[in-house]
Amino acid sequence: MNSLRNQVQLIGNLGNDPEIFTFENGNKRAKISIATNEVYRDAKGEKVTKTDWHTVIFWGKPVEIVEKYLHKGNELAISGKLTYREYEDKDGIKRYVTEIVGNELVLLSGKKE
Repeated sequence: MNSLRNQVQLIGNLGNDPEIFTFENGNKRAKISIATNEVYRDAKGEKVTKTDWHTVIFWGKPVEIVEKYLHKGNELAISGKLTYREYEDKDGIKRYVTEIVGNELVLLSGKKE
């Protein structure tokens, strides 16, 4: 059961091209934003689409795949874990960030037109 703790799986579309950051030691980090849609009918019976945005960070080998193959509009499936962090911005205000640290991804389709 330990493998089920803190596991996130999403299928969605890439909102932007990936952001790749290279550190001084040569390590890379990829940051992507995935949109997931939920479609339902409201009390009046009208169709409503709710879009949620998720920030996903990749480290290590998956960064090569992200860098080479992912582009805005791609549909993909990701697996990872939910993480939380906090920092102080330049004005000294404490900020909180929720991200998914991805460890697997599958490209489901090419760029949507």
